[in-house]
Amino acid sequence: MRDLKFAVTPDDLPGPEQAEWTGLEYLQKTLMGEVAAPPIAGLMNFRLEAVEPGRATFRGIPKFAAFNPGGTLHGGWYGAILDSAMACAIMSKAGKGQTYTTLEYKVNIVRPVPEGMEIEVISAASHVGRTTGVADAELRGVVDGKLYATGSTTCMRVG
Repeated sequence: MRDLKFAVTPDDLPGPEQAEWTGLEYLQKTLMGEVAAPPIAGLMNFRLEAVEPGRATFRGIPKFAAFNPGGTLHGGWYGAILDSAMACAIMSKAGKGQTYTTLEYKVNIVRPVPEGMEIEVISAASHVGRTTGVADAELRGVVDGKLYATGSTTCMRVG
């Protein structure tokens, strides 16, 4: 996984200058290290790996801290990485000063991801309009290529 800098305080996040960037420009600045990545990504040990218009790729490695008492990866980890990738796929098509946030999302876990396994999420936006965006994603093992989970989302424009 690539190294990114993560926001630690609100001051680490972009200010009013963000209104001058398209969603794709914002995400590209994050990849280049010009903008700190959101703190949730550091907390959950995943990150934006690649972005292009309408598509976003994330990579992550679940740590023991994300496992439930039954010894399996908590569903919230799947949801967090899938939600992040899908929202970024939508964001990558947003205009200057436009932002989107999740309205609803769905996750289908196919099999448990083992602790320490690197995974990749590839997401594609199928619609980005004036008020909503829609995207889907697949979460797969980097080494084994197996499907571990899928997701779908609808995001709403907030800015």
